[in-house]
Amino acid sequence: MKFKRKTGKGVSLRIVNIVMIIGSVISAALMFFATIHMATGFRRLTETSTKQIELQNDAMKLMDASDYLTECAQRFAVLGDREFLDEYFKEAFETKRREAAVDGMAKGLGDAAALDKLRNALASSLELMNREYYAMKLVAEAKGYTDIPEILVDVKLSEEDAALSPSEKMQRASVMVHDDGYYSQKNRIRESMKDSLNELEVMAYDIYANALRSFGSEMAIVRVVIVIQTIAVILTVLLTSRLGIHPVLNAVDRIKADSPIPEVGANEFRYLARAYNKMYEIYKSSLKRLDFKASHDELTGAYNRSGYELLLSSVDLNSVYMLLFDVDNFKEINDSYGHEVGDKVLVKLVRVLKNNFRADDHICRIGGDEFVVFLVHSAKIESSQLAEKVNTINRELAGEDDGLPVVSVSVGIVHGSESADAEDLFKKTDSAMYQAKQKGKQTYSFYGK
Repeated sequence: MKFKRKTGKGVSLRIVNIVMIIGSVISAALMFFATIHMATGFRRLTETSTKQIELQNDAMKLMDASDYLTECAQRFAVLGDREFLDEYFKEAFETKRREAAVDGMAKGLGDAAALDKLRNALASSLELMNREYYAMKLVAEAKGYTDIPEILVDVKLSEEDAALSPSEKMQRASVMVHDDGYYSQKNRIRESMKDSLNELEVMAYDIYANALRSFGSEMAIVRVVIVIQTIAVILTVLLTSRLGIHPVLNAVDRIKADSPIPEVGANEFRYLARAYNKMYEIYKSSLKRLDFKASHDELTGAYNRSGYELLLSSVDLNSVYMLLFDVDNFKEINDSYGHEVGDKVLVKLVRVLKNNFRADDHICRIGGDEFVVFLVHSAKIESSQLAEKVNTINRELAGEDDGLPVVSVSVGIVHGSESADAEDLFKKTDSAMYQAKQKGKQTYSFYGK
């Protein structure tokens, strides 16, 4: 600071000191208020991040509840166990997680596009229940259940369905909650869910962009103040840079690179980073849930080649059976009846496989008419048990009630403990399947036997 020299008395040190004190106080006040403003911004962004996480959790609760209802309906249709019927109606009319999810988002957003999409998902889920009610009514009559919810009592079966035998009613119910029409309605729910999550992501991005622009302006003021501060202020600047600036800039790079933010720096920023990382984890988890098509065959609903390779790389060889199914004379079916009928045969095969294996077992389509089934958590069992299962599958495939041509499968069977690694497991199973073909098809073969 430069002062003019006055005639007579020189510049008063007291005045210089006062000016410097005033300047220091002003700069300190500017720093103080800038720091408070930054802390407020961090808290505001943290609260916003927490709110976004809660909104995304609300959205996912609806899909979880819908999937739970589907699981109960499908298990009741296949097994006829009354427990699944009770669990279904407990979720639908007592727990009511779907409605709670919509109410939770409505409180957090009011009127917003994300809420409209979630309401669409709820509407589609409620519409799907009509199909599930009909299927459950078929099972209730097939099993002779009389004490059933009033809403099922009011369901009227068509004359054709009412005339079916108990086993036929069970089969009809199973088809209704496993066919393409059912999963088409489920996909509408997932699409609405995905749209809702996308809307939430756009909202979060706008909030973060505004916050980062605000941080940029505030940091410019902080840098100006740093220039006029004393050594003590310079030390404060270094600490501020270490605890605030560097984490923020690093966070920007990580956000651009679509990766989590390191939890370093000031406590406020660490809290923000944790909140962001939680939301990031939920977001990635949401995308994985919505990425069903990436790992499943569109025609049959079984795992596709990508899903099969992932499962193969992670199986425990000591507790898994691999069964390789090949449709006998499939080319002749396509040539004689056309590819549309051939596709229906493959869909039927997967349906039969699902009916004859546990829900935990994995069914994969690895080629045109080749399917692999992983029997997980299975120690070696009697060969006759697996043989009977294969024979049952071939008997069901031979049925002509659906108007499809009679088909059969040849099956190769190997337990993982008999193989050196996953690749060797497939080679031996493939070899066993060809042994079955050489026996005359419509049969099975255990490797080396």
